[in-house]
Amino acid sequence: QHALNSGVRRYHVAPVLCQRAKVAMSHFEPNEYINYEKLEKNINIVRKRLDRPLTLSEKIVYGHLDDPAKQEIERGKTYLRLRPDRVAMQDATAQMAMLQFISSGLPKVAVPSTIHCDHLIEAQSGGEKDLQRAKDINQEVYNFLSTAGAKYGVGFWKPGSGIIHQIILENYSYPGVMLIGTDSHTPNGGGLGGICIGVGGADAVDVMAGIPWELKCPKVIGVKLTGKLSGWTSPKDVILKVAGILTVKGGTGAIIEYHGPGVDSISCTGMATICNMGAEIGATTSIFPYNERMKKYLGKTGRADIAALADEFKQHLVPDSGCQYDQVIEINLSELKPHINGPFTPDLAHPVSDIGAVAEKEGWPVDIRVGLIGSCTNSSYEDMGRSAAVAKQALAHGLKCKSKFTITPGSEQIRATIERDGYAKILREVGGLVLANACGPCIGQWDRKDIKKGEKNTIVTSYNRNFTGRNDANPETHAFVTSPEIVTALSIAGTLKFNPETDYLTAADGKKFKLEAPDADELPKLEFDPGQDTYQYPPKDGSGQHVDVSPTSQRLQLLEPFDKWDGKDLEDMLILIKVKGKCTTDHISAAGPWLKFRGHLDNISNNLLIGAINIENGKANSVRNALTQEFGPVPDTARYYKKMGVKWAVIGDENYGEGSSREHAALEPRHLGGRVIITKSFARIHETNLKKQGLLPLTFADPADYNKIHPVDKLSIVGLKDFAPGKPLKCIIKHPNGSQETIMLNHTFNESQIEWFQAGSALNRMKELQQKSS
Repeated sequence: QHALNSGVRRYHVAPVLCQRAKVAMSHFEPNEYINYEKLEKNINIVRKRLDRPLTLSEKIVYGHLDDPAKQEIERGKTYLRLRPDRVAMQDATAQMAMLQFISSGLPKVAVPSTIHCDHLIEAQSGGEKDLQRAKDINQEVYNFLSTAGAKYGVGFWKPGSGIIHQIILENYSYPGVMLIGTDSHTPNGGGLGGICIGVGGADAVDVMAGIPWELKCPKVIGVKLTGKLSGWTSPKDVILKVAGILTVKGGTGAIIEYHGPGVDSISCTGMATICNMGAEIGATTSIFPYNERMKKYLGKTGRADIAALADEFKQHLVPDSGCQYDQVIEINLSELKPHINGPFTPDLAHPVSDIGAVAEKEGWPVDIRVGLIGSCTNSSYEDMGRSAAVAKQALAHGLKCKSKFTITPGSEQIRATIERDGYAKILREVGGLVLANACGPCIGQWDRKDIKKGEKNTIVTSYNRNFTGRNDANPETHAFVTSPEIVTALSIAGTLKFNPETDYLTAADGKKFKLEAPDADELPKLEFDPGQDTYQYPPKDGSGQHVDVSPTSQRLQLLEPFDKWDGKDLEDMLILIKVKGKCTTDHISAAGPWLKFRGHLDNISNNLLIGAINIENGKANSVRNALTQEFGPVPDTARYYKKMGVKWAVIGDENYGEGSSREHAALEPRHLGGRVIITKSFARIHETNLKKQGLLPLTFADPADYNKIHPVDKLSIVGLKDFAPGKPLKCIIKHPNGSQETIMLNHTFNESQIEWFQAGSALNRMKELQQKSS
């Protein structure tokens, strides 16, 4: 009743209150109900089978099994067939996901699904102007997503709504939900006790098509939190510390489960921050147990009915006593210091107190050119309040930011509320520019004018990733990741050498003063201001809706099926590139200006591997064409091989494909004739994406064999007729002098994934099964 009387825009609350036995998943889907009874039933079946206490992660994952009575369950080994509750897609990845769903021939999505327009808005001059420009430039894409959503039953959040993960936290995540999203930071929803997993678009199509979704049974890493957060230490420092411990690949194949008495000192949005950036350590997802902080957030966002239901089923929303983790890390929050990670990798952890000296020693610029707060990781009401608390102190002493300073609200609701409550005014007065409710500079959507490309400089952000060139396409930008309040303090000081815990600033009157640790409300005292209505409901019947994709469009392109496996071994493949060092999905399929081609596979394939470093010459986007012996761009060389009917392979290093979930990094090599990617190890999402598109992601049985392959060699993969789970494949390396040697390659394919390869892609296999059933 409070929600109905508050004056805040609430949808479809009355039916839910009248029928309390059924609680809707969200205000936007009044007829889609939370099914804790099924979760409970499945958990009980599995607990009886395994005869042991379960972690929270296991409860929710196993609670969504397609067949809990018969599913083989072994952490880190077996593949689980799961039934997620819902799907969420951001606009850059939704284009390809919806194009794949269209080509599946299905009339409507089988589970609640949403599209969120947050990735295509470039930061340039400020929120309103940037948003209007994005609407004009991207009209064709927005129209496609809007009409496709209407036709296939998908909710559509218009540009300006906010960042997908903040919208999900405010409206769709709840304790015990299993949600998959086409963005690597989908785990943000773990802050509300959900298992929220980032995937590629083809995985989303599986779920939207109503078929079981496959996931390798994750291990569970426990992070026990003791003590209490205080002072300048924030939730962001927890994950910055964990990233330093586990590194960018330490969480691969595992769920990070936080527990212990320290959990209760962290706000719900703070827990979301920690889960969000778990993507940077390769984790499948991260999660916190249901508690009073989550209940408080659910109530404030108009979902007290969900909190009441969660209270009834709380035993299934927390770990069992005595449960066992595969690894345990313990962090005392009372002793944790503010951290700043970087540059160029999010796991290079430093205490803020040390970073100035480290930067000087390493030759990193200590003068900060730009400080940027916001992003899906840190754009909550509490984040903005703590930053405003720091800024207010500076203003009281006559100071403004020495560095340029930008603010990105996480959602329209956050933007409207911080405007109403005065935070936005304070942040502007200290020198800040409020950007649109979107991803912006965090994903490279930044029309940066204050430096030239190649100019060495430093920026500090409250974002999640800081790979080379990610934010501004300048490889000489040294990006550091920290909390919003530390970004604000450093931007006021203008230097990495400032430690707000101990150092003094000089006021306008010449007096010295020290910033006090910020304090701000976790949630607004009044109700959230929802701002403008930016949601489009799908019609009950969208069958008459027309979805327009022009055959001459440069931004959208209907998909053609990939070719099936011909039943033969892959012989005499050329090596397109042997990659040296880190190769993220940013290196494989760059974002920034390329985002506009995310719906046009052929056009975006012109960015294939342009950021990867060629071991032969130490350069990016320069590889030898084995047929002409001339050096040229990677995409051009791949297209030449395809034209000549020559299959090719890529050789990669450790954790190949870490970073964003973008499946274009798998679609592009397949489209341009690639067949095999051989590496020392893969990031989880990228490995799955490659399999989904009919490629062979293989790893060296002996990582030292990476050194045996040279860019001028030819490779043959033999044994594909007997391709089977757990059975290694042979690779014959043919050297230019006529000699050859054989090495062994491992893979993680199961039986259904082998069928994807044989059919040419998972989508092709889906169509085959549909044709058989009909």
